[in-house]
Amino acid sequence: MFSFFKSKPVTPDLSFIGADMHSHLLPGLDDGLKTVEESVAFIGQLAQMGYRKLICTPHIIADIYPNSPATILPKLELVRAALKENNIPVTIEAAAEYMVDLEMEKLVTGGSELLTLGKNLILIEMSYVGASPNMERTIFQLRMRGLQPVLAHPERYVFYHNDFSAYQRLADMGCLMQINLLSLAGYYGKSIKLVAEKLVQRQMVDLLGTDMHHGKHMAALQQLASTKEFYTMFKDVNIRNKALLLKEDE
Repeated sequence: MFSFFKSKPVTPDLSFIGADMHSHLLPGLDDGLKTVEESVAFIGQLAQMGYRKLICTPHIIADIYPNSPATILPKLELVRAALKENNIPVTIEAAAEYMVDLEMEKLVTGGSELLTLGKNLILIEMSYVGASPNMERTIFQLRMRGLQPVLAHPERYVFYHNDFSAYQRLADMGCLMQINLLSLAGYYGKSIKLVAEKLVQRQMVDLLGTDMHHGKHMAALQQLASTKEFYTMFKDVNIRNKALLLKEDE
């Protein structure tokens, strides 16, 4: 898989993660990639870095990116066809990154189809300005539907940085935590990097995601994955990404 004895830089090898479960690689749906050609190029690079499965998660934000299964799934099939045409042997699936707001709560309580990671994981996020006032209620409602909420990039919510009990409360309610690899690279700033590292050290990280949007993200990920220290950080951390490689009936 990888060696802890290599000198820097090392060859990027993210096969220990196996599946990426947070990205914006489907074209033309949100603030991520714009064309099928970009999707094929980025997915090819991620496959070369060791990923075997990529679960794309376009934003669903009612007033900005009003996506749904009806807009997301056709783009998934478009990219799958392009990958096959270009002989890129990687599994690609689609879910969504749901903004926890009143519109999302209506989807949950109204019984609407929700796009999940694997069998029952559902990726949720908040505004970077402040916590969603209905976050705890929505987590409870999702759990009542048999879904397992996953909080996207908790390290980026600066309003929690001085109150780790807020993270713990969400975890105690049954919410998993997913951090961005780019946070560990320092891409979003020093304070976010420190909080991401602290979450890892406290064994509060369940899943890792690229949150890939564009070329600068790819360059930062490649740089991070070329350092021995990155791999050492996860030597004793139990992340769940590889479980997403299983088929739903396994």
